Amino acid sequence: MMFWIASVAGLAIAYLLGSTPTGYLAGKLLRGIDIREHGSRSTGATNVLRTLGKWPALVVLLIDVLKGAGAIVFADWYYPRLTTWPSVVPPAGVDLQIWLPWAVGLAGLAALLGHGRSVWLNFSGGKSAATGLGVLLALSWPMALGAAAIFAATLAIFRIVSLGSMFAALTAIALICGLEQPLPYRLLVIAGGIYVIARHRANIQRLLAGTEPRLGQSAIADAAVKRQS
Repeated sequence: MMFWIASVAGLAIAYLLGSTPTGYLAGKLLRGIDIREHGSRSTGATNVLRTLGKWPALVVLLIDVLKGAGAIVFADWYYPRLTTWPSVVPPAGVDLQIWLPWAVGLAGLAALLGHGRSVWLNFSGGKSAATGLGVLLALSWPMALGAAAIFAATLAIFRIVSLGSMFAALTAIALICGLEQPLPYRLLVIAGGIYVIARHRANIQRLLAGTEPRLGQSAIADAAVKRQS
């Protein structure tokens, strides 16, 4: 029983890492505002850029990436050490070599869920794209670079952050299916990519309607969001 309790505790820690409300805290600390009441109402770096400016957005972006990477690094450190604790004995039939990648994969998903549905923000949050990039970096940096390159190319051509984020998520899914990775990691990236795209539902509606703002169009962004509200 203690083995499973400790395993769930590890997932809870990964979730709490992901749920740290970086963008919300930036709004409160820098301007005393709730960023969820401005722009796209997201706590992600894009809305921070639109609402607070370039440097706060860069800091939020870096921290959000580190949240995802940190959850994977923590899981890689934490779960192999469970069996060294005297009070934690794996149940009979549990193959630790098979179980470890599943635990790490679930920790990555927990971090994504924490960013998008933060317990500190009444289960609201950002789109989980930056945190997802951090997860990818910790799992496989070539895959992360590939997804980041597609994001950068899409942003350079269309100047629409949401489109770049969704293309990056699709790229990560395609790459993980072509790379030699454990099945749990493949399922993590597939599920995480789908989750990131699903978090962009409102952006997809605006893209189809032709009202999705381009990078730097803060006034238009606010107007578009209000029309969609």
